[in-house]
Amino acid sequence: MLKAITLAAAAIGTMITASPALAQARPGVEGLATRVDRPTCTKDELKALTDAYVEGQRSGSLSGLPLVSNAHYLENMETVDASAGLWNTALEIDHAMSFHDPVRCKTFTEIIVTGPVPYVIGTRLFVNEGDVYRVDSIVTKEGDWLFNADAYLYYTQQEDWTDLFKYQLTDPAEMIRGANAYLDGFMDKFTDIPWGTPCARLEGGAYTNRSGDPHASCELGMPPGVLYLTNRDYLIDEEKGVINVFMRFGSSESGGPDVHTFRYIDGKFRQIHTLTAIPGPQVDERGAPIGRDPNAD
Repeated sequence: MLKAITLAAAAIGTMITASPALAQARPGVEGLATRVDRPTCTKDELKALTDAYVEGQRSGSLSGLPLVSNAHYLENMETVDASAGLWNTALEIDHAMSFHDPVRCKTFTEIIVTGPVPYVIGTRLFVNEGDVYRVDSIVTKEGDWLFNADAYLYYTQQEDWTDLFKYQLTDPAEMIRGANAYLDGFMDKFTDIPWGTPCARLEGGAYTNRSGDPHASCELGMPPGVLYLTNRDYLIDEEKGVINVFMRFGSSESGGPDVHTFRYIDGKFRQIHTLTAIPGPQVDERGAPIGRDPNAD
């Protein structure tokens, strides 16, 4: 399985370049002018807002959020009207988890929907003084890179993303450094990445440790070649050991919308989730590439 994931990921740069839809995408700096330079917020405010967002996605309305009148809305890194985003569609949510950054005043919520139309969604809220001024969603669906919502749900539910003990925490500066080292590793194989064990990467639905190997490393399956991950934007939930990075997989102007979420324990990577909204190969409900023996590694 890992070999198949590696070979599939190696083709991603070509697919990004070849996709006509992506070639028409706007640069990944949309909405930067709407961002507050030094926002203020509290952790409790952010938690209340992510709860309201999840309930809003269940009902198909963001009316429960305190949105400013000129709020900026993005879906897959394209500016959209408030009435056009998937948040206007009521979804049967199977799982949701949120992370909160009271320094940068951002939240990230991962939502898994297995049917009747499956999605895995990653949404950020940008907050200042209790109000939401930017809603930024990456929506992955059938046909996207290694997509399988059933597999994504199954493996996510096996993982622990709860708050860490204080002695397990990682300094935020090191979290940024390590995340950048991982992302830079797609173009430079000599970066200092804080690999930990056991570690598993859940990529769209493909899982790198289906056998539950206690010595597994997320280092396995990293793609060969030179690929660029650009326009990175960070969120850190220090209590959960999480750093979340929005970026473009490829060119800063036409690269595919992508989000990576890294879970640190004791300064090392232990869990990684990725969502990439570009067309790509598929996996089955066990996280194995379709067309191969699902029991194969």
